[in-house]
Amino acid sequence: MISFERLKSEYERNWANLEIRPGRLAEANAVARKALNGKATYQQIERLTGVPWPFAALCHYRESNFDFDTYLGNGESLHRVTTIVPKGRGPFATFVDGAVDAFRIQNFIGAHDWCIARMLFRLEAFNGFGYHAKGVNSPYLYGGSTLYGPPEARAGKFVRDHVFDTNHVDSQLGTAVILHAMMALDSSITLDGSPQFAGRTEPEDDAASTVILMQQALNRLGANPPLAEDGISGPKTRAAVSLFQQQNGLRDTGLLDAATVAAITRAMQQPGPAGQTGDLSQILKRLEDLAQVLRPPASGAMLPAIVPSNTLPATNDPVSLFERLFALINKTAPVPGPVAPTSPAPVDQLKQVVDLLSTLLNNGGGKPMLGQVNGALGETIGKLLDGKKTALGIGGSVLTALLSSVPATPNASGIAGLLGTIVSAVPGLGQFAMPISLALAVWGVLGKMEKWAQGTAPPPRVTT
Repeated sequence: MISFERLKSEYERNWANLEIRPGRLAEANAVARKALNGKATYQQIERLTGVPWPFAALCHYRESNFDFDTYLGNGESLHRVTTIVPKGRGPFATFVDGAVDAFRIQNFIGAHDWCIARMLFRLEAFNGFGYHAKGVNSPYLYGGSTLYGPPEARAGKFVRDHVFDTNHVDSQLGTAVILHAMMALDSSITLDGSPQFAGRTEPEDDAASTVILMQQALNRLGANPPLAEDGISGPKTRAAVSLFQQQNGLRDTGLLDAATVAAITRAMQQPGPAGQTGDLSQILKRLEDLAQVLRPPASGAMLPAIVPSNTLPATNDPVSLFERLFALINKTAPVPGPVAPTSPAPVDQLKQVVDLLSTLLNNGGGKPMLGQVNGALGETIGKLLDGKKTALGIGGSVLTALLSSVPATPNASGIAGLLGTIVSAVPGLGQFAMPISLALAVWGVLGKMEKWAQGTAPPPRVTT
């Protein structure tokens, strides 16, 4: 996992050993002078954000070669909404306005530690930490120095997304090289940026735990290429977030805003390989097929060896599932004799549902001895749940399905907003609650079949 504490000594060592290649010194000084020419503007940004002005200058160099008509976050025009990550920013009236926005979404505002190691860590985070995995010093920092490229050091460059060329040498000067040249030309630049209070965490450190969880979730949802679960919202993570937002109807920014975090959390609770909850309709099909096997036809004819699967389409619509669960229970009820086919009115159907629930929840006296199904739960728990397992299982399944159907959106209000808050506050709700509820419902069905076989089931209520 990438962390500042793990890399701190490496940054300090590299800074102490940094030497600008003689053939690149004149170029480095020329770039440093351009940075110093914009000092007044960068100092204005420092007054608004607390970010040291040399850091703003270095970001400006790498993102747009000191063009003050661009957005500091990605080098696009200030006068249009940005179309690459971070997307949807602007337009901005001034370069300073755009720079403040860029530093805000990077969690740099409010930071206290601006020592050289932390500054180099933040600069590299702008570009990503992929070079560490290749055993190469990042040219984003060290290009033009003896720390990058032959004969003193290893070469290599990501020539395009996810493609690393071990022989390619980045020709652009690194930010650490430019900073070294700036300090030689302007003695007022100091790097005494240690935090005033030891142990204080920086803003990006506070956000790292959330970023790690989202990276893990995106990987389980099929991020390609897989993300490094490092807590750094770098280019690859932002690209994966952007793709998720596009696929789920969210505002495409590439940023882990509150709505996106909620949506990713919701996606992990959905049926499928990532959420591990399975398609509930498939479970119902298995139960419906089982009911056909256990219940012989009224004519006494032999059932086929293989019972065809239910042809109802797969669905997780809570209303449809609710209807099919009740239909499954009703199909397993014993029929004392031939019954003429009827088409009950909606009111009669509602009465049947109410009577069914009343019967299931009835815990009156005179219960017979527990059968094997309830007895497997033990005497105390078996009696406690006797006659209630099916209702509790159905109720839990429906409630979980309803909660899982609540859309994740920061704009929801009323009951939808309340339920959305509950679901977001309990990650993995469907993953654990739904299998337990369905298992309880199935156990209840088996218990009732056992009672019907023994003739100990309560008689059906007469409806009028």
